Amino acid sequence: MPCLYITTNVNLDGIDTNPIFSEATTAVSTIIGKPEKFVMVVLKSSVPISFEGNKEAAAYAEIVSMGGINSEVKRKLIATIGTILQSRFSIPRTRFFLKVFDTTAFSTKSKI
Repeated sequence: MPCLYITTNVNLDGIDTNPIFSEATTAVSTIIGKPEKFVMVVLKSSVPISFEGNKEAAAYAEIVSMGGINSEVKRKLIATIGTILQSRFSIPRTRFFLKVFDTTAFSTKSKI
């Protein structure tokens, strides 16, 4: 189950966030190759964020998935989610950071 957690300093009070949930869910599902019903999206706004020494619109996101992550998928996720944030919240792609974590990348076999 992929989980995308987006944190931004943009105030989203009074803004319809349903489109970003829909677009982000579809993007993650399509890029990682998991059904939409297994994708979770968390959006947190109005969080104090300083990036490049200023507090202009910015976003930090993490995506955690059990498999389906490789270098090409990472690039597509960064580009697509960055584009969604830019079009919906006017957050420049250069002020967006995505941390990608695949829980299966570090699995070890038990010797028991």
